[in-house]
Amino acid sequence: MINELFIAFWNVENLFDVETADRSEKIRKLIARDIAGWDEVLLGAKLVQLSKVIRSMNAGAGPDIMGVCEVENRAVLMKLAEKIASDGGREYQVAHADTSDNRGIDVAFLYDPAIASVSPNQTYQHWIVKRFATRELFQVNFEVNGQIVVLVGNHWPSRTAGQYESEPYRMTAGETLSYWIERIQQELGNDVPVVVLGDFNDEPFNRSLIEYALSINDSRRVISGKNPYLLNLMWPILASGAGTYTYGGQWNLFDQIMVSRGILSGKSGWQLHGAAQIEAAAFMSYPKKIGPRRFGIKPTERDVAGFSDHYPVSIRLKR
Repeated sequence: MINELFIAFWNVENLFDVETADRSEKIRKLIARDIAGWDEVLLGAKLVQLSKVIRSMNAGAGPDIMGVCEVENRAVLMKLAEKIASDGGREYQVAHADTSDNRGIDVAFLYDPAIASVSPNQTYQHWIVKRFATRELFQVNFEVNGQIVVLVGNHWPSRTAGQYESEPYRMTAGETLSYWIERIQQELGNDVPVVVLGDFNDEPFNRSLIEYALSINDSRRVISGKNPYLLNLMWPILASGAGTYTYGGQWNLFDQIMVSRGILSGKSGWQLHGAAQIEAAAFMSYPKKIGPRRFGIKPTERDVAGFSDHYPVSIRLKR
């Protein structure tokens, strides 16, 4: 019987396979400059750094289940899982589905098969579309102790075109997510345990999350409200002034975890244990500089002592 789940999420930043790997001609042309010279040595160094962070979580035991984004394909994610295992960590399996993102980056999960299992027909994905598919929602119905625990990984459209210019696409993602939560509860019951996690490219207080995803900071309303509300667990971290990503020398809290009413009430059989956490900030940070230390992907950016431009986040559930 599994009595505790440690669940994490991490944007691992541009985890691409080597420059010579098999990929579509469209993506090859789009990322050619970024991955020039990206060989087995550089990829291996990146995997070493990612493995260090992942194995450090959960008091050195590693996550039971971890969502990731910005991974190019299943093959490179399998290389990460193999590296973690060879470094003495868990032997993770992969839940993944390809997207049509313009740069070919996906959302996926690593999970410990001793803790959870996944049937092929229990994964679902949706692409957020502008004029082309961009980023995704990826749902996996994990089975733990013979019970479904639903995780929905997210990587919402970026702010590259400007925060407000790109905001409608994140609103679309939020509306889609809320509809998914409603359908999940219709299909699996109002008290099914649902954990929503990802890089939302918006803050907890932005409209895409509050008005469209119905992600709020009011547990009573989540439990008793008629709408499919989620409790956003990042508000205490936001209040502390901390963040997971920096831009222009300012903190952002784009990486977030939310939970459904069944977890808050305990009626799902699972409940929160403690608060959401930012992981590995102590050794992922630059010396005397705020923010995560990037590994980088472009030839001019690469720092083999770096990790990613985002910190991971985590929660713990108990039966």
